[in-house]
Order: sequence, then C-alpha cells, then structure tokens
Amino acid sequence: MAAAAGPARLVRCGQKDELYRAGLRSGAGTALRGLAGARPWLEWRREVELLSDVAYFVLTTLSGYQTLGEEYVNIIQVDPSKKKVPSFLRRALFISLHTVVPYCLEKALMHLEHELQMEESRIPENPPALGFPSRTLIRSWIRRQVGELTEQQKKTASQVVYVLKQSIPLLHRLHLAVFYIQGTFYHLSKRITGISYLHFGGLQGEDQSIRSSYKFLGIISLFHLLLTIGVQMYSFKQRQRARQEWRLHRNLAHQK
Repeated sequence: MAAAAGPARLVRCGQKDELYRAGLRSGAGTALRGLAGARPWLEWRREVELLSDVAYFVLTTLSGYQTLGEEYVNIIQVDPSKKKVPSFLRRALFISLHTVVPYCLEKALMHLEHELQMEESRIPENPPALGFPSRTLIRSWIRRQVGELTEQQKKTASQVVYVLKQSIPLLHRLHLAVFYIQGTFYHLSKRITGISYLHFGGLQGEDQSIRSSYKFLGIISLFHLLLTIGVQMYSFKQRQRARQEWRLHRNLAHQK
C-alpha cells in the first residue's frame, strides 16, 4: 500500500543523492584536471559541476528512473494528483530549476555586481580572461546595460543585487523550515513543480513517530531565521551608511 513519504525518508533521499552527485562532480573535475591541467579546471570548475548535476538527473529523473537516493529509501515521484508519475515536461522543468537556474542566477548577480563596482570606483577593468564566446557575450551585454544606467539607477541596482544575494540563502532556509513543519517538499524546485513522493512497502507509521520532532525543528528554524533577517537588515543599513560616508569623502578629496 502506498502512502505519502515522510520527512525522514525525504531527508535521507536528498542526502544520498547529494553524496552521489558530489562523487560524480569530483570524478569529472579530476578527469578535466588530468586532461587539461589545473588552470582550466579552476576556470571551468563551476561549469563542470553544473554539467555533472544535469547529467545525473537526465540519466535518472528525466529518463523515467528513480535516482539512487529514491531507490535507497524506496520512494517514487508523483505529480500533484498523487495518481501518476510527473510528465516529461514537469521533470524537465524540475531539473532546470534545480540545476541550471541557480547557476545562471549566481553568474548574473556576480557579473552585475562586478560591473556596478567597476562603474562606481571608475577603475578601468582588466581584459577579460579567455573563455567561451558565450561567457564574453554575456559579460559584454551586462557591461553595456550598466553603462546606460544613470547614477541613481546604478545605486538602486547595486542595492537590489545586494538584497538578492542576501535573500536567496534566506529563502532556502525559509523553505527548509516549512519543509520541517509540513514534511512534503524537501527541495524548492519540487515545491514549484508540485512533485511529491509516495512510499511503497515497509512500516507506514515509521515517519509519523518522528514527525513531531521535525515540526519542532521547523519552529526553531523559523525563529532563528527571523533573528538572522533582523541582523541582515541592520548590517544593510550600516553598509549603506558606510558607502555614503565614503562617497562624501571621495567628493571632498576631489574638490580639494
């Protein structure tokens, strides 16, 4: 008889998948370092990790098979109806949200923050390192867009980038706290796509015995998250005050 998978199984599944993904990333990095050397490996390490993660989920989830973590705890993916497995499009969307979107968001924020800092300090940038044309085109496009902004727009964009970089980890922590309380979606990408799990066989009440412990952990995590948000807001105000004082000092020095 099938039953909804509890939080304990979902956590074990996620940990097991992360273990195998880490092994795959390590093997791919070792192969690249052995073939091309340490410098290309350092330059493209993040891209190799992305390709390894995509390959892992394409060979398992997208192909219609269980991941190694799902096999370990004997659970299967189901769509919101709880009656059939997710469609190919839903699985592809999950893989994109789980691997490609975080990588693109991280790179975009990094390049945008770099360009805004270069514009603010007015220091000529060093020539870009050699790489794939797509990487150079993306950085050039971001540089052109930043160059067309006014000073006020650059200031606003810098604040938005800072807030986004601080908010993304907090969003993941909030999602994890909600998972501990509800015990349904361990990954944010699965919550967005509506993919949940059913457990077949074994003791159906196994996870119910520890669900209260997870709920208590979720409540503690929420309180800790609120405290962290308060500290982050105070730090943001202090950072803005320091930046204003630095601009004032720079303008005075320029006038002298």
